[in-house]
Amino acid sequence: MRADAYDMTTTILAIFLIVYLGMILGGLPFLQLDRTGVALLGAIALIGVNALSLEQAVAAMHLPTLILLFAFMVISAQMRLGGFYDWVTRKLATLSLGPAGLLAALTVVSAALSAVFSNDIVCLAVAPVLIDVCRQRRLDPVPFLLALACTSNIGSAATLIGNPQNMLIGQTLRLDFGGYFLAAAIPVGFGLLACWALIVRQTGGRWLDAGPAEPAAEPPRVGAPFDGWQTAKGLVIAAALLAAFLAAPWPREHMALIGAGILLMSRQLHSRKMLGLVDWELLVLFMSLFVVNHAFQRTGIPSDAVAGLAALGVRLEQPGPLFAATFLLSNIVSNVPAVMLLLPVAHHETSGLLLALVSTLSGNLLIVGSIANIIVVDAAARRGVAIDWKRHARVGVPITLATLAVSSAYLALRFQLGF
Repeated sequence: MRADAYDMTTTILAIFLIVYLGMILGGLPFLQLDRTGVALLGAIALIGVNALSLEQAVAAMHLPTLILLFAFMVISAQMRLGGFYDWVTRKLATLSLGPAGLLAALTVVSAALSAVFSNDIVCLAVAPVLIDVCRQRRLDPVPFLLALACTSNIGSAATLIGNPQNMLIGQTLRLDFGGYFLAAAIPVGFGLLACWALIVRQTGGRWLDAGPAEPAAEPPRVGAPFDGWQTAKGLVIAAALLAAFLAAPWPREHMALIGAGILLMSRQLHSRKMLGLVDWELLVLFMSLFVVNHAFQRTGIPSDAVAGLAALGVRLEQPGPLFAATFLLSNIVSNVPAVMLLLPVAHHETSGLLLALVSTLSGNLLIVGSIANIIVVDAAARRGVAIDWKRHARVGVPITLATLAVSSAYLALRFQLGF
């Protein structure tokens, strides 16, 4: 290797390591940067040192994934502005159910919504209203908030549009939408049942609210008023897209973009409001990580590392090692960066299903394992409800271990039977 090529490889490796250190820490010391800022700065640095040209950086971004993610953000914005999430959550409060029954209803609803509209969006919209609902019924919000976080993560694993990493996996590996849903339904269903049973058991009948742990930092949330017409438009588009994903041969990103375009043509909801609810930071994070990972792949270091592990008997393309690597990386650098790192070795026929299930279900282990967890905990803190990492881990750790155990047995059975 020539000296200049060696220097460039060293520079790329240093930038890559700094970016992924930022993914682990959630930012960089002494700088006001979050994960998105660190990834963007890394992409800028790579272009700045001529590791990639602008054209190569743009080409590195997986446009189908970005388009699909953007389109469903627009659809979710339609549902939020139509007051759908608030309406659903408040309807739950009117059901003639005891606390355990209400928890079961929340489990089903949050999982179903997350499978279609993304778990992060569902938690962002539902968590504040859920706290109000619990307090109106004099119930402790903590078990219900933990259920919301865990079941939204589990439910999002059911489809290829339930969370960002599943969108990336589905689009990159061109997985069949219906086939994936049927394959994921069993471990997801078990996970939801296990989550409900565990929280009910841990609560031990102590459902009543003992009062807020600390003063609320904000008053009760006043959400968007329910608009039946706007909600119906969003639901019709979502249902049409699901049907098209199952039956139509056209690219999913094209159909989703058309659906988002139809919703933007509104006489009542200004496009500024719709686009203002799009998570642009997440899109920038995706674009930046595509650039950083592409530059890293070009150095040949990842392929050499994979070959070295194979020489030691650890073949990452095989289900067992890939399962372990996905679990570990998802809890170290978060699930989206973990999936980006592991997709190049996803050659096995079960790799897509494995990556999607394990990266998503691993997010329940600790608060930092999933953005949905962080959203729920932050929403609770703003309303005077304290959920620390120990309280979350009491639910998250056993749920993660149980769901991953079932998933591993299920994946092994599929592999052995060849279906």
